[in-house]
Amino acid sequence: MLIAIDIGNTNITLGIFEQNKIVKSWRLATDITRTEDEYGIFIQKLIETAKLEKAVDSAVISSVVVQLTEKIKIALEKYLGLNALIISHKVKTGITLKTDNPSQIGADRIANAVAAVEMYKAPVIVIDFGTATSFDIINNKREFVGGIITAGMKIQAEALSQKTSKLPKLNIEECDYVIGKNTIEAMLSGIVRGHAAMIDGLVADCEKELGQKATIVATGGYSTVIGKYLKRNFDDINPDLTLIGEKIIHNLNR
Repeated sequence: MLIAIDIGNTNITLGIFEQNKIVKSWRLATDITRTEDEYGIFIQKLIETAKLEKAVDSAVISSVVVQLTEKIKIALEKYLGLNALIISHKVKTGITLKTDNPSQIGADRIANAVAAVEMYKAPVIVIDFGTATSFDIINNKREFVGGIITAGMKIQAEALSQKTSKLPKLNIEECDYVIGKNTIEAMLSGIVRGHAAMIDGLVADCEKELGQKATIVATGGYSTVIGKYLKRNFDDINPDLTLIGEKIIHNLNR
């Protein structure tokens, strides 16, 4: 079995694969102050609780948090005896990274692109709703041609609260009306519905540059919140897209 780990700015997602199926998954808060021993013991206990400690024999990591990449790699070696593959532009991916500087592409975005071209009809636009909202664009030649990165909805909410004297903190949730009847409703409309309007516009512009319609795939924590406000629906919402991409890349590099 394979353990795939996606280290994000807000959460760390772990998934255990048996062949092509995720049989167990967990989500942890990202904490750069934890030591390799703390992460090692924590991951070891999760696997033991699932009674899979004897079955997990390989590991793969995608990370956008440099401070944790090596810590968790060492933790897996020390506590589980696993030599994890670290995803980067240098490993085999099955796609061509056609950007100005492939080394700058986040490992999670590479994994998303790899999973998308294997699972969906190209061209594909992957929209990942994490701390940042990112677009990964793959053309019909299996080429990662670029993307878009913008502030995610959580960042927007935090910025409004921190940078103004009267606007409160809020949780990202559905909003019933465009015209807010109070401050919270007005903020939610601006963040959630404004984000949806941005996505509609950017998808249309991306397709114009591609010269054809694309398959639109969403992943990440807020993908289910925003879908109902889009003029054009997502073709699919796949919360496991990054982990699936990690698995595919791991298989290519065995």
